[in-house]
Amino acid sequence: MENQPKFLKLTTQETLISQVEEVNAELGDPNCKLTEPFEVGQGLNLTPWLMEYTNDNQIMIRSEQILTMCDPNPKLLAKYKDVLS
Repeated sequence: MENQPKFLKLTTQETLISQVEEVNAELGDPNCKLTEPFEVGQGLNLTPWLMEYTNDNQIMIRSEQILTMCDPNPKLLAKYKDVLS
């Protein structure tokens, strides 16, 4: 079963929508797997996150980099699903 996408605000002030999975890791190592992460811009403009650096659609980060995580509103969720299809 696919994880429901979450809205994330990072310590870097970036805002993302992504599927998030917690993974076991050594202390200090990345412990969150982001699948299909997109940066949310003005007007709900979605841009693949880190696309200028990688073609990977799964990116590992540390949970300490996440300030908050919540369910996206229906409009953002619909736009995300549309971009992925």
